[in-house]
Amino acid sequence: MPGGGDVECWTLERGGTRVRLLTYGAIVQSVEVPDRSGDVADVVLGLGSAAEYAACPKPYLGAVVGRYANRIAGASFTLDGVGYDLPANDGPNCLHGGPEGFDRRVWRAERVPDGVRMSRVSEAGEQGFPGRLDVAVTYTLDEAGALTLRYDAVADAPTPVNLTNHTYWNLNGAKSGPAVGRHTLRLGASRMTPVDAARIPTGGTAPVAGTHHDFREPRELDGDHDHNFALDGGGPAAELYARETGRLLTITTTEPGIQLYTSDGFAPPVPYAPGSGVALETQGFPDAPNRPEFPSTILRPGERHASTTTYAFTTR
Repeated sequence: MPGGGDVECWTLERGGTRVRLLTYGAIVQSVEVPDRSGDVADVVLGLGSAAEYAACPKPYLGAVVGRYANRIAGASFTLDGVGYDLPANDGPNCLHGGPEGFDRRVWRAERVPDGVRMSRVSEAGEQGFPGRLDVAVTYTLDEAGALTLRYDAVADAPTPVNLTNHTYWNLNGAKSGPAVGRHTLRLGASRMTPVDAARIPTGGTAPVAGTHHDFREPRELDGDHDHNFALDGGGPAAELYARETGRLLTITTTEPGIQLYTSDGFAPPVPYAPGSGVALETQGFPDAPNRPEFPSTILRPGERHASTTTYAFTTR
């Protein structure tokens, strides 16, 4: 890394899937899977080295983001009557845990059956968040080549916790050009959280029926999406399909929401054009620490934050 320090690259391979992971940011650097003809390509927007990721912090390519994924309005919240101020890195708001969030840290890695476990300690006060958080993300591949991320965390004081992975997918291949307009998407969500111009929830949820956000049935992926969807449960959270190559990504999760972002904001030094990939971030709801009507994201001592998201790859 610039200024010193080593970063490891771990490779998982099973069931026709090859995944490369970096201990910097717990990043998914690449995912290689076959298309309907058996041709293998990397379907993740990635960079070539840890130094390149360090020089390009946004848009969080492939990283685990935290302590709080998505936005916290006004970069502040009140918990148990105590106010906390966070660094503002998205206008007046705190995005993805702040400018020195989990995506900017080097994680410890250890081998586990069928995969690797990455862990770190987020000390009390890191980026303004209360309590020490011991956090781990375990990456495994099953016999069919499906990639599962299991998130675990415990805290010694009450604190908001919202963890996700920020991989951008292009199932035609990372360097194949636009993803928008060349994929179909289905989301298992009949409601979403409306937002204002700063992407902060305005309160409650609203039906997607009759709107630009209706992906209840598969349809062509268009642009201008950076929204959280409230998952219905009982089925896949998302199904992303590339008709040119036949690759199908099916995402299942224990989380209540999923953020769809169509990479419209890509700009230099990001080496990809706007619309080159689609992020599907399983998560708790944005700004939940300030929104009592949303599912709680507060972790308390004696509790365990545990969530699982699986990415399954098939063709048709």
